[in-house]
Amino acid sequence: MNDDQLLRYSRHIMLDELGIEGQRRLLAAHALVIGAGGLGSPVALYLATAGVGTIRLVDHDVVDLTNLQRQIAHTLARVGQPKVASIAAAIAAINPDVRVDALQLRADAARLADWVAAADVVIDCSDNFATRHAVNAACVAHRKPLVSGAAIGFDGQISVYDTRDAKQPCYACLFPPEATFEEVRCATMGVFAPLVGIIGSMQAAEALKLLAGTGTSLAGRLQMLDARAMEWSEISLMRAPGCPVCASRRQADSDAP
Repeated sequence: MNDDQLLRYSRHIMLDELGIEGQRRLLAAHALVIGAGGLGSPVALYLATAGVGTIRLVDHDVVDLTNLQRQIAHTLARVGQPKVASIAAAIAAINPDVRVDALQLRADAARLADWVAAADVVIDCSDNFATRHAVNAACVAHRKPLVSGAAIGFDGQISVYDTRDAKQPCYACLFPPEATFEEVRCATMGVFAPLVGIIGSMQAAEALKLLAGTGTSLAGRLQMLDARAMEWSEISLMRAPGCPVCASRRQADSDAP
């Protein structure tokens, strides 16, 4: 690290749990962020301020006036611009040393295979089950840790799905792809503005811990927030033996010589 970096990241370096080595890991890391909205905004900004070397942002949408109530990386001047370009501009204003790969694309299975393979950690900030399942499948296939968050109304949730550990479940163990879930969106249900900031900040924290190799992640635990009463609850997550996503991957690993 140069003198400017030592000064910029000094408050991380002062932490025994991070130090110079942890900060070096962050500077060399590659994070993939799926979604550049309410959750993706704080995630991307905190990863950038922490010095994550490469941040790949993926979102097909553009900034809309209704986004500004909660998507804090965007501004009125950037309404109509691609969300990924808007967040890239916000990052450049804070930490121009971070390399941002801004992709105005949908996260389909074919693209995810390449994106996930190149990443050290994946942060899912999307707003629909189809994308979440596609991201999870790619993370399982490439053994990459997944930090998953969701927020709607006054309710939020966050967990880490890290199938590098054979004992840990994947997202599909909890939410089976074949199950029917009611798809709710902010456009129809609304969302409490600070809620996405709370969940997104926690996603950033989990991603940074994974990248720096410090602390204990939320793997195997799902935390849920009721922001009406500001009450947290937590449940333990278990592998689903017949999971259509991770069971075959685990079997292939066990059969390998």
